[in-house]
Amino acid sequence: MTTARHDYLPAMGQRWLLFLYDPLTRLWGVPKVHEELLDRADVRPGQDVLDIGCGTGNLLIALAERASGVHLNGIDPDPAGLRRARRKARRAGAKIEFKQAYAGSLPFPDASLDRVLSSFMLHHLGEEETARAMGEIKRVLRPGGQLHIVDVSGVAKSGRRLARRHPHLVGDLPARVLGTLRAAGFSEVTENGRGSGRFGGHVFYRAVS
Repeated sequence: MTTARHDYLPAMGQRWLLFLYDPLTRLWGVPKVHEELLDRADVRPGQDVLDIGCGTGNLLIALAERASGVHLNGIDPDPAGLRRARRKARRAGAKIEFKQAYAGSLPFPDASLDRVLSSFMLHHLGEEETARAMGEIKRVLRPGGQLHIVDVSGVAKSGRRLARRHPHLVGDLPARVLGTLRAAGFSEVTENGRGSGRFGGHVFYRAVS
């Protein structure tokens, strides 16, 4: 399996701003969105779970607090974010394995995971990277395993200022996500709810391997 290498965007856009990430995500209401994502994922004891783009580990730590006997894994390309995630997991008493890796080259064997989660990561990837990541997720999920995503809903082409900062958000992002999931071979591909918060609108997706 070859390893793809891409530039990545740190959690706050600049590495030196990482210390602001956790307080700002709390202010924006992201923990509530994480709980909604975990409700949809319905993780069971004994399952193997991966969070792609885990950042500072908030989603996995929340999952560790609500589900016992789950094998938790997180990947992210940012070593600084992973260092913070490991410290937070130790303080919380959560057993989580964090690895530095990219979504397009997952360090897991074929058919080895029951759930893959992704929270506000997908819009950072271009179309080719997204397609590569979906192919990798399909590869590592067991038959019947589930992918659960939450991400921003995108902006219309008239949202020029935001589009200049985040060109991947232009147009109908949900349609692109659903189309990429189907092209990767997932079944039961659905938009699984919407919501809004201080950071804007977000969309939940579900797909089955």
